[in-house]
Amino acid sequence: MANLENEVNDFMAKIIAKNPGEGEFHQAVKEVSESLMGFINENPKYKKAKILERMAEPERVIMFRVPWIDDKGEIQINRGFRVQMNSVIGPYKGGLRFHPTVNLGILKFLAFE
Repeated sequence: MANLENEVNDFMAKIIAKNPGEGEFHQAVKEVSESLMGFINENPKYKKAKILERMAEPERVIMFRVPWIDDKGEIQINRGFRVQMNSVIGPYKGGLRFHPTVNLGILKFLAFE
């Protein structure tokens, strides 16, 4: 059990280093890796294929700006995000997010879930 915990911690250290400041995404990846690590260790072909690493890396991230004019005639600029995790089994799920409180970590969390 301690060995699995160490493997999850090592894996998560790499994820956190590669994706700093994305706490929601880290939490989701950790929960999935905790539930899958034992199975992956029992099936070396999945470890060799780096299944967890591939699952945790988005296929595509699109970040864009959305300029708009508010009721006072002032120009506002928001960011829009689209995170696409995996297209292997068909179209991507999810949508676009424009709210000013949304950041890339939250969108990666939503896409990963």
